[in-house]
Amino acid sequence: GPILCHGAYTMNGCSTKESVREFARTALREDLAKAAHLPNCLYNFHPGSHLKQGAEVAIPMIADMLNYAVDQEELPPFVLLETMAGKGTEVGRTFEELAAIIDKVERKDRMGVCLDTCHVYDGGYDIAGDTDGVLAHFDEVIGLSRLKAIHLNDDKNPMGSHKDRHEKIGEGTIGLEGMERIINHPLLRNLPFYLETPNDLEGYKREIALLRSLRKEDA
Repeated sequence: GPILCHGAYTMNGCSTKESVREFARTALREDLAKAAHLPNCLYNFHPGSHLKQGAEVAIPMIADMLNYAVDQEELPPFVLLETMAGKGTEVGRTFEELAAIIDKVERKDRMGVCLDTCHVYDGGYDIAGDTDGVLAHFDEVIGLSRLKAIHLNDDKNPMGSHKDRHEKIGEGTIGLEGMERIINHPLLRNLPFYLETPNDLEGYKREIALLRSLRKEDA
């Protein structure tokens, strides 16, 4: 499947400090140039934190950073904005905020979204119990054609808590039944899934085996 590269968590293109914004612009542009040389690479990053400026101020800053970064000849196939839990002043806690960023990016052909199951559940979207409804809303606001990858994580906290605490598969509030619905959903099952659970290599091996056992080939 595709390689998923993740931008540095320290990048914040909507910081209150110009020096931090400039670092993020430069780092993102350089990252994309490097990622372009990796086969079938998806570049994913957190949009940023507005630091009490408000999302309406931050969104144009993030889009400006993206426009600067994608204005080069060699790029990875897709640059993905990640859905966020809404911890602190994170931007991207709603599908509407992600859509607003994409709307201001000139190279829309390269823009996509990585849906993090823990983040969206923490953000108030019931991806476990109402997968159909959440995806219908995503399609209406952003468009399912832009959904390119899934970060598959359970959640330590209740839906809507905005805490961003990942849990091992089946051990959190999304639960095993929710995970089974997600990985077998006809609109998601053919996307690449990436684990980000708090685990070690042996733990990941067990989780992968568990997820494979839940997979319905005729779904």
